[in-house]
Amino acid sequence: MRKIRILLLVILGLGLVIGFALFLVGYLKPKSAGLFVETTPASAVFVNGVEMGKTPYDGTLPPSEITLKLVPEATSTLLSSFETKVALTSGIKTVVRRDFGETDDTSAGEVISFERVQGSESSLVIVSFPDAAKVTIDGATRGFAPVKVSSLSPGEHQIIVSAPDFSERTMTVKTLLGYKLTAIVKLAVLATPSEEKPAEEKQTLVEILSTPTGFLRVRSEANAASSEVAQVKPGEKYLFVEENTDSTWIKIEYEKGKNGWISGQYGKKIEEVLPTPTPTQTP
Repeated sequence: MRKIRILLLVILGLGLVIGFALFLVGYLKPKSAGLFVETTPASAVFVNGVEMGKTPYDGTLPPSEITLKLVPEATSTLLSSFETKVALTSGIKTVVRRDFGETDDTSAGEVISFERVQGSESSLVIVSFPDAAKVTIDGATRGFAPVKVSSLSPGEHQIIVSAPDFSERTMTVKTLLGYKLTAIVKLAVLATPSEEKPAEEKQTLVEILSTPTGFLRVRSEANAASSEVAQVKPGEKYLFVEENTDSTWIKIEYEKGKNGWISGQYGKKIEEVLPTPTPTQTP
């Protein structure tokens, strides 16, 4: 009976020792690091050359520095892939966002990571590409990147990064006590607006109306007795020059640099872009 008790005590002691050892291993073992990747459009996610899936990607990895590569899915436009090194922190989720463009210059995004620091303060560092972008935190301008803000209250903060000729970037981050949050922000170059075609200036034209003869004579003076200089056809339009006092005769530019008069009965003034018809010349 005594031997049984001793055996039970030994087994119990071994169990306690093994349990304590497992506890220590679990306690001392580094926690996994989180990685969240979001892109527009969707992309394949590669970590150290191994494909991990598609975006949005939300996974855990051992704390370490990794090489992250994002390859956008095929679209009608060839987009530029993205590759960077990311330091994953134990127990912390690192966030990577990317909006793909045709080139790296026209792409945008941010990498948000954490680093353990001494003390119990929370701090924030903003790095921008291009350099010296304006940084606004919670509606207050904090200067031009790189910007470091110490003793920032833990919790959510809105950050806006902007620069002339670049698209503005807005993000919400959450600072933690005892950690320095670093946001590396890449702004996209604004597409150079294509040269706008100048608006065509409307001019007063004269549209030739239907006539009994199927054409209308253009005369040198505002009367029927003057010589005929050209003929125009119904439906054609010509630049309006002037008209006489009672609008019975209208002067038109029937040919570039050549003016003549037509009967106001067969001409209607309109606002339109000037066409270039060719009148029938009188032999």
